[in-house]
Amino acid sequence: MPTPRLFYIHDPMCSWCYAFRSSFSALQSNLPQSIRLVYLLGGLAPDSTTPMPESMRQTIQQNWRRIEQTVPKVRFNFEFWAVNTPIRSTYPACRALLAARKQSPDHEIPMLKAIQSAYYERAKNPSLTDTLLECATGIGLDTSLFGKDLLSPAIDDELQQEIQLARNMGVSSYPSLRLQHNDELVAIRIDYLDYRSMLDEIVHTLQAA
Repeated sequence: MPTPRLFYIHDPMCSWCYAFRSSFSALQSNLPQSIRLVYLLGGLAPDSTTPMPESMRQTIQQNWRRIEQTVPKVRFNFEFWAVNTPIRSTYPACRALLAARKQSPDHEIPMLKAIQSAYYERAKNPSLTDTLLECATGIGLDTSLFGKDLLSPAIDDELQQEIQLARNMGVSSYPSLRLQHNDELVAIRIDYLDYRSMLDEIVHTLQAA
């Protein structure tokens, strides 16, 4: 029997993915050992150097406030909007995770946490290469190699493949969970407050197969 795989489709600059961290961590800790967890980048916003329109800035800030009201203990540093020129571009941060993974699979999650901390807690802009290099340094990566990989065609190709795979799964919003078991691909409903509803759905799906 093939190993069941749980795909976590996300973007490092997705605010709802940041809000999902606690519930997802609890889910990970309680998953059956038979399940292989796979992180998959969905790619929220393509490369751009154009400053974000004021209307989009307001929309995202409203989204942050809604998350703070919905998910306990999640807080955002709104100073970001005063000290940065926001750019609607998350692909660089996505490629940063792949460049970290290339040095070692063990570096991918620390890089994800470093980017989220830089963005949401320290008001840094992960759309910028300098911020991503700072994150790489902070988690002990070979920064010179990271910088080269970050801008390489090979890493960009890998990102495009992951984005396409996510789209083939029917994923259009983040975070998303897809459980692949035998020939079935099942969408698991995201619960930001209680991991147990997701775990129950996963276990039930495996038992019913």
